[in-house]
Amino acid sequence: MSSTSAPLLMRLENGLNWISDRLGSISALIFLLLLINVFYDVFARYLLNDVSIGLQEMEWHLFAAMFLLGVPFTLRVDGHVRVDLIYERLSPNGRAWIDLAGTLIFLLPFCLLVAWFGLDFAKEAYELGEGSGDPGGLSNRWIIKAAIPVSFGFMAVSGMGLLLNSVNTLLGYHKPIYHKTEL
Repeated sequence: MSSTSAPLLMRLENGLNWISDRLGSISALIFLLLLINVFYDVFARYLLNDVSIGLQEMEWHLFAAMFLLGVPFTLRVDGHVRVDLIYERLSPNGRAWIDLAGTLIFLLPFCLLVAWFGLDFAKEAYELGEGSGDPGGLSNRWIIKAAIPVSFGFMAVSGMGLLLNSVNTLLGYHKPIYHKTEL
């Protein structure tokens, strides 16, 4: 690979990482909204004796959105769960090979599969006008169901960033950095 392609690969990796970083920011904002929602729900329930099924359902909708949009960011910052027994003892190139293979064999196919089937899941909820089964609950359940394929699509984007990071590491475009267990 020529040296002129290095900036392109790095720019692509940085662009995908930028998307994952924004998702982390959105997830943090949703977390704040969740805190406000829970605070108001508890305040209204215990001090005003007012129970809202809609607010309670909004809690799990916000939690689901926070989690689903936070996973691509977690993958980007290497915060995901992995068996580090072997991985932590490898060189940066060894880690890059494992990340490259894991991304191609497991992560991307799984993300694309869930995103593909998740579209029908959300579409069916939209077409049926699915809403809460509880009186006073939230309508438009398709919105939270649509978060599933969207988040797995973004997880694939974050996986592509990981893939490019591995390729850039193997090609020597990244300066060697210490893994969190080596510090």
